[in-house]
Amino acid sequence: MVDVLLIEDDPMVQEVNRQFIERVDGFRVVGTAHTGEEGMKFARKLQAELIILDVYMPAKNGVETLKMLRQEGINVEVIAVTAANDRHTIRTMLHHGARDYIIKPFKFERLQQALNNFLLYKSSIDGQGKLTQKELDQLKAVHIHNDKTVDVDRMPKGLNYQTMKQIISYLGDQQQPLSAEEAADGIGIARVTARRYLDYLQKSDKVQLDIQYGGVGRPLNRYSLVKSSSKS
Repeated sequence: MVDVLLIEDDPMVQEVNRQFIERVDGFRVVGTAHTGEEGMKFARKLQAELIILDVYMPAKNGVETLKMLRQEGINVEVIAVTAANDRHTIRTMLHHGARDYIIKPFKFERLQQALNNFLLYKSSIDGQGKLTQKELDQLKAVHIHNDKTVDVDRMPKGLNYQTMKQIISYLGDQQQPLSAEEAADGIGIARVTARRYLDYLQKSDKVQLDIQYGGVGRPLNRYSLVKSSSKS
């Protein structure tokens, strides 16, 4: 389980966010704070792995709280969930290491994507030993690979970029092609949703389709990520 500290000054929003977080498998809220100052006290004491952090708060706002977390060397990841949508705040939060930034109001699925992306990152980076360049590149792919493989401006209406990134990253981690149902179950999205994204990726030559025949019923479509060949 990933222990989460929730720092949010609005009691109603705090409760909704807590319920959202605990709907995602693998996460539990171990502490809640209403101010940045109170949040810092919990961060020092609870040693949570992840903080969900608001920006607009009394007694130390989210920007100041994040800066203090870094200054004190507290080993915790941060996802900002806030109504602050100005470029300066977003840039500052990302500069100081916020792993994701979610603008209120938001739907459950957006927070779910952020938490699942965190799990992918955590499963890749945890443990001992060294990483090869290839392994490091695969790890970074959760966040940057897909920026080069998906043309956001040409995505069909109704498709979400973060979900697209998550599907590409998940497929890239698999040794065998997956059906839409297997991909949906592994990522935690609806099967009809997974099919829409996979169909788009297949038409965009980002995913290859393997049609398997045999048995009773319709042929089974399986998908795998197209590996880009590097040129020297």
